[in-house]
Amino acid sequence: MCLEGIIAATEILKHGGDAGDAVEEAVRIVEDFPLYKSVGYGGLPNENCEVELDAAFMDGDTLSFGAVGGIRDFKNPVSIARKLSHEKFNIFLVGSGAEEYAHKNGFERKNMLTERAKKTWEKRVKEIYEKNLSPYDGHDTVGIVCLDKKGHMTAATSTSGLFMKKRGRVGDSPICGSGLYVDSQIGGAAATGLGEDIMKGCLSYEAVRLMESGIDPQQAAEKAVFNFSEKLKQRSGKAGAISLVCLNNKGEWGVGTNVEFSFVVATGVSMPKVYLAHPENGKVIFEEASEEWLQEYQRKITRPV
Repeated sequence: MCLEGIIAATEILKHGGDAGDAVEEAVRIVEDFPLYKSVGYGGLPNENCEVELDAAFMDGDTLSFGAVGGIRDFKNPVSIARKLSHEKFNIFLVGSGAEEYAHKNGFERKNMLTERAKKTWEKRVKEIYEKNLSPYDGHDTVGIVCLDKKGHMTAATSTSGLFMKKRGRVGDSPICGSGLYVDSQIGGAAATGLGEDIMKGCLSYEAVRLMESGIDPQQAAEKAVFNFSEKLKQRSGKAGAISLVCLNNKGEWGVGTNVEFSFVVATGVSMPKVYLAHPENGKVIFEEASEEWLQEYQRKITRPV
């Protein structure tokens, strides 16, 4: 779901634009597209059929950070998070406090619940009652790490969180070191998956720490994901879905995941491409997505509820 956003970000970067502007624009495009049901407008509602959004922004030069959690009825929470990253105090706001800040700073109000998302919620409520299914099946995040021509690195995340979540639930996405982390002198990482597990391992920070020790991004991503997944299995018997994208300050990238996972990469010499990844014998195998896969993805997200 990042492809269109990464294409736009690439245009900004190739003309000498800033990594902060590029990452914000990329995430905003995902937030604005109603068929990406786990982010922004059209995001999956909580148990009360309310769309509560989480987002974060981090600057790798200054380590400035801003985040919102559980914000309702405001467009583009990533931009609100970026604005908060310029504040000295009160950089992470939640609920009504985040909404008050957004209103006072002129951010656009918008009902983020679409008719399609409401129908999806109604269908799930019916399935829970009739089939005795778990309500918690559906979550995803847009997480992007960026490096510009000047060596400036940024990262951002945005999500509607766990489908059918309790009101006020916040996952890993807006938490510094868990959902994202970036240091322009080293690199950055962003995570997606089951937030309740990801935040227990501070996995984005762990990946950056591993890169600082000299490990390349691919090894760092694999080691962070697989080591912590194994620890969770040993301690509690299971590990949720965890995926991690990494980028170092040389422009080298990597991905770690314990499930099937799709992601997008663009470099100075390669246009944006969609890749598919899956774990295999302690390694992550990935390949460029086929045209057939891309077409099926489009059919899936446009299919009637």
